[in-house]
Amino acid sequence: MAIGNQLTRSARPLDSGMVPKPSRGLWRRLAGYLAPYKGQLVLAFLTKTAAAALALALPVIVQKVVDSVLENEDLSHLNTVTLMLLGLFGVLGLISVVGNYHVSYIGERIVIDLRRQLYAHLQTLPLRFYTERRVGELVSRMSSDVTVLRNALANNLIRVVRQTLTLIGGIIFMTVLNWRLMAFIMIVTPVIFLFGAVLSRFSRRGSTTVQDEIAAATVVAEEAFQNIREVKSFVREPFEVARYNAAIDRGFRALIRLIRIRAVIGPMVDFMFELAFVLVLWYGGREVLAGRLSSGELVAFVVYLAIVGQVFSELSVVYTQFQEMLGASQRVFELLDTVPDLQDAPDALKLDTVEGRITFADVDFSYDGTHPVLSGLDLVIAPGEIVALVGPSGAGKTTVFNLIPRFYDVTGGALCVDGVDVRQVTQASLRAQIGIVPQETLLFGGTIHENIRYGRLDASEDELIAAARAANAHDFIVGLPDGYATVVGERGVRLSGGQRQRVAIARAILKDPRILLLDEATSSLDNESELLVQEALERLMQSRTTIIIAHRLSTVRVAHRIAVLDAGRLVELGTHDALMAQNGLYARLYEMQFREQDLLAVNGAG
Repeated sequence: MAIGNQLTRSARPLDSGMVPKPSRGLWRRLAGYLAPYKGQLVLAFLTKTAAAALALALPVIVQKVVDSVLENEDLSHLNTVTLMLLGLFGVLGLISVVGNYHVSYIGERIVIDLRRQLYAHLQTLPLRFYTERRVGELVSRMSSDVTVLRNALANNLIRVVRQTLTLIGGIIFMTVLNWRLMAFIMIVTPVIFLFGAVLSRFSRRGSTTVQDEIAAATVVAEEAFQNIREVKSFVREPFEVARYNAAIDRGFRALIRLIRIRAVIGPMVDFMFELAFVLVLWYGGREVLAGRLSSGELVAFVVYLAIVGQVFSELSVVYTQFQEMLGASQRVFELLDTVPDLQDAPDALKLDTVEGRITFADVDFSYDGTHPVLSGLDLVIAPGEIVALVGPSGAGKTTVFNLIPRFYDVTGGALCVDGVDVRQVTQASLRAQIGIVPQETLLFGGTIHENIRYGRLDASEDELIAAARAANAHDFIVGLPDGYATVVGERGVRLSGGQRQRVAIARAILKDPRILLLDEATSSLDNESELLVQEALERLMQSRTTIIIAHRLSTVRVAHRIAVLDAGRLVELGTHDALMAQNGLYARLYEMQFREQDLLAVNGAG
């Protein structure tokens, strides 16, 4: 369990901790999400105002019942007042239906708007952002935090309006009825309000902690689900259950602390009002006995006091929820305010067509600004040339891949496509010219048709099928029960490794890029699948500038030149035969890594 706790702590969000005091700008920003729904907001406001006015009429009717009906024993008047009460409650019910509908509508629209804005912004953030954040944390912010904002902005905001109007009206009526009694109440009211405000501060801090722990638990579950094959292969189901339980327990303990705070706030405020209620009855009884207040007026005053007390109690709860909302809003706005560190230049050019010449000119790169990954890389790749990248683990091969589509910016030197620095062109137009087939093929959970069409959304059916044929994928696709409509499952788990590779190649062929980045991965495939994938790759590479991270000898053989990287530097460059003749790093790598594969291939052929 100690290991599980350690892993759970490591999965906690990066920004957990104390929440700073909100500024007025935060409130204005939150109110901005209500602006598009002014019409519904005004209608909800009017209905709540009407409901508050009708509620304030109730004590006046009660006063009439006591003074005019019960004391005078007027039965007909009692019937009239009863009908008035029924009508009042009926109208109040209809108004509440209209108001509740529009409040709920506004709340759901705010949720949709926030999630759309948040998701769209997350799509603009660079690859570096996602290497530093957990997917589960981001999902948690889009779901639970946005829901907290919805409740506060829609339901509670209108609720505050109604309760404020009720409070003001109740105080006015109580003052008119008996100003002495009202003055007596005003002595204890500020104490009650201040007490509730102090307690609510603790609730906001506790709510933020709960949201952080929920995000942490989501991260743990998301990691386990994404790596379920490894979980089962290592028989780590009990470990993952313990790990998730540890995260849930942390969240539960935080939630219990918050529940304790909430449990104290309401009853304590209620007790203060109950004490005030008893004192009012005592003082009001003295006023009645002195002849300065009628029995009906005392009853009406007490009813108003009950209404005002209920309003104060609700406002204390709403204030607490607003404090919690501020914590959630800062978590959401932290993401919305994250500025991409990789953006298009103001005068960025658009690449319409390219020949495919790639130039690394004295390129340096570091992920953290301290530890260099590439140093002084000089490499020119001609249009249509196939270059294989070879080198030990950590040599910088994957980094070269990431720099070409500008997933990261070089920290020194220049990377050019057709002589134009990639920092001077739009990212969208640059990446439109580049196709990537990764080592680990990841598909979306929809159909094969949808996965291939992802390469070019406006492709025709004939173009899509032609791409599948070129990728040696059409035959196995039509052999499936649902053909192209077959659902591949999350990450393509319903397809074999070779089938996923060929679907990914079909997707790249459909895109028809001028530059191809190929992290060749056929070593884990059976001979038949490898042959089909290799044929598809050869078709894909035709007439395209291709850079391959080489894993197998067959890939090295097909390359026009081989670039050998070591510790971020280009140490050798040439054909296979020329590099073998140099008897340098490539020759040693070949002896260690490729010779065994070559012998196996020869023996298999024999």
